[in-house]
Amino acid sequence: MTRTRPALRERPPGDALPRLAERVPKQLKRVPQRLKRVPQRLKRASKQLTRLNKRMAHLNERMARLTERVPGQPPRPPAYVMSVVAALAALVLNAATGLAALGLFLLVVLLSAVAVFVPAIRTGPLARVLTLVHRLAAYQRRWASRVLRENNSPGTQHGPPARRRELRWLAVHSVAGPAPPVVEFALLAAFDYVYYRLRPIETSRLNTFSLSTAVVAIALLILVSILLLRTGQARLTRVLLDPPTAPDARIRELTESRASVVDARAAELRRIERDLHDGAQAQLIAIRMSLGLARGCPDPDERQRMIDEAREIAGQALTDLRDLVRGIHPPVLSDRGLAGAIESSALLCPMPVELDIDLPGRLQPPVESAVYFATAEALTNVTKHSGASRAWVRLRLSADRLQLTVGDNGGGGARDDGGTGLRGIRDRLTAFDGSLTVSSPRGGPTELTMELPCALSSPKI
Repeated sequence: MTRTRPALRERPPGDALPRLAERVPKQLKRVPQRLKRVPQRLKRASKQLTRLNKRMAHLNERMARLTERVPGQPPRPPAYVMSVVAALAALVLNAATGLAALGLFLLVVLLSAVAVFVPAIRTGPLARVLTLVHRLAAYQRRWASRVLRENNSPGTQHGPPARRRELRWLAVHSVAGPAPPVVEFALLAAFDYVYYRLRPIETSRLNTFSLSTAVVAIALLILVSILLLRTGQARLTRVLLDPPTAPDARIRELTESRASVVDARAAELRRIERDLHDGAQAQLIAIRMSLGLARGCPDPDERQRMIDEAREIAGQALTDLRDLVRGIHPPVLSDRGLAGAIESSALLCPMPVELDIDLPGRLQPPVESAVYFATAEALTNVTKHSGASRAWVRLRLSADRLQLTVGDNGGGGARDDGGTGLRGIRDRLTAFDGSLTVSSPRGGPTELTMELPCALSSPKI
């Protein structure tokens, strides 16, 4: 079928020019209106381009975050995967410490039974096993603080109440430590049975949906239980090892600390008064008497001898006053700081003292004074009572907590309730909410560990 084009309507030859002349003025009138609309359309297009650029930048940022990787290394897994892996590693480590706790608990029970008939075991093997229990408990306490993200972890505890808490934790952890891996293994066995081994007799949508739901539920339970079991173990550790924090106990502790500080200050004032009365005052009286006798003496040689004697007494009085001032606040502590003061105190010991001091700055003056006198008192006890040939001092500051360790290779047997020296050190530290731990089995070595909270007053630049 062929189409025929319609015939064009013929226009008169002189009709086109007048019609064109009529349209041109109308079109020229519309041009200003259209020009006014151009800026609005340009502004609208600019906004759309800006919005599009923002969306593209957001998409690029997300793509960069998803594909972020270190050159030469695979992409990093998501944070939740890393947290689950870390929790699983913590459960495995706790299972190992639980088995160690089981072995230590059996040793403690066995040695305690034997110590009934052989008392010497209490100061030998049993003391060493209890030291291992104390170190394992301190490690678990630090781990629990990291898991729970708590910075108020108490310092190292010592004494019969702390030992009872550690033994109670040892018995519980020997069971609670290996238990979570057993639970996870049982859940994995259930997942394996449902996903791989269980085959329904009839295949239907309901059976498929039920099996799929069971598989997903068991998988989620495995992932969630890993995190919950780790947190539960950390809280159980803190509950068993931390001392009771009842307000009455804290008030009693603060009252005792305040009373000991008041007694220590009163004793210090009596010592200063006694030293001034028996030392400098008596020497000044002797100087006055010697000078009075020298003024009335007619013999020049005898007068010179009396003046020289008064001068010698004055020098001795000045030395005694300097010693007294050094006992109140040593000048070396103000000049060289705590590290320099401990070094000068170690030089006065008759035995070699190994120093390991890592202090990035100056502490508060009261804290420096307390730590210095505690170190000096500990070194004095080493010189007098230990019979050691070597001693060591370690000083560390970490997380606003100062830890000082003074040890020796002597015969051991030191007790914090056996004399006034260690009691005085404990009283000094208690005033700053510090603690003292004594580890001194028979045969040595002896270590005094002092901890107290503090902060730097002027860090080194």
